[in-house]
Amino acid sequence: MELIRGMHNLRPKHHGCVATIGNFDGVHRGHQAILEALRARGQALGCPTALVTFEPQPREFFQGREVPARLTRLREKWQRLKAVGLDYLLLLPFNEALASSDPEAWARAVFVDGLAARHVLVGDDFKFGRERRGDAALLRRLGEGAGFTVDDTPTVRDGGDRISSSRIRACLAADDFPTAERLLGAPYSITGRVVYGRQLGRTLAMPTANLRLQRYRSPLAGVFAVAVEGLDRPYGGVCNIGVRPTVEGREPLLEVHLFDYNGDLYGRLLTVRFLEKIRNEKRFEGLEALQAQIHQDAAAARVRWAAEAAGKAGGAA
Repeated sequence: MELIRGMHNLRPKHHGCVATIGNFDGVHRGHQAILEALRARGQALGCPTALVTFEPQPREFFQGREVPARLTRLREKWQRLKAVGLDYLLLLPFNEALASSDPEAWARAVFVDGLAARHVLVGDDFKFGRERRGDAALLRRLGEGAGFTVDDTPTVRDGGDRISSSRIRACLAADDFPTAERLLGAPYSITGRVVYGRQLGRTLAMPTANLRLQRYRSPLAGVFAVAVEGLDRPYGGVCNIGVRPTVEGREPLLEVHLFDYNGDLYGRLLTVRFLEKIRNEKRFEGLEALQAQIHQDAAAARVRWAAEAAGKAGGAA
């Protein structure tokens, strides 16, 4: 999948595609239905597929740090979309000019002048442009004159309710990982590169790998039993997401201690898959109390990881 950063990087080779547009935060089962329909239409027409998305996401532009938590940062979204098998990802900066743009003029610039789209597929709730006045009906009118067709996909439901990023956020906030996994089509995880921290974990006999969250807000907070991938094999671990109030932390951070791993992790790209919440983050009176709690958390996480590993082994038998 080719990443195209901005309209100015579109070339004639990108013309004549089938396209969809949206945030696709989480790339959940509802998104996957849109992408599968897009691929099917591309195959039927014999043309490439393109997804148009934004960075920052529109709600982040308007709401800043008050925005709902993002499920996937750009790297994670890119990897999940790449696995689907799309041809192009057109990444547009969401700014004041785009927010205030005339919907028809903007759609013409993207789908007619930019991509020369043959077909456009959108979700049934998709809105765009100034005051969110752009919708599938506007695209159809534009397409009639410009030579492209438009479909909107029906809502995908689970248990009678619509699958959405906001519903998945609510599941994660309620520590309901099984439902979140069902809606996503995969376990919830966070991927990031290990960076240098304050190395306090070493003084507590519990060294941790630190991953910057790189999003306005995390959908998770607290201490979790996790599985860590990206090394020679999956490792169990215990993870904290938060600001570490006991040591006067400020920046939200993901810290994970891997069980039975002794190698150097700096610079490694790790995926942390969440198995179960152990407790909420809290402030302790001192490092001694924090250390005692960390060892209790690690013991609980080891039990959960042992159950996970046993389940995997049983499934493979």
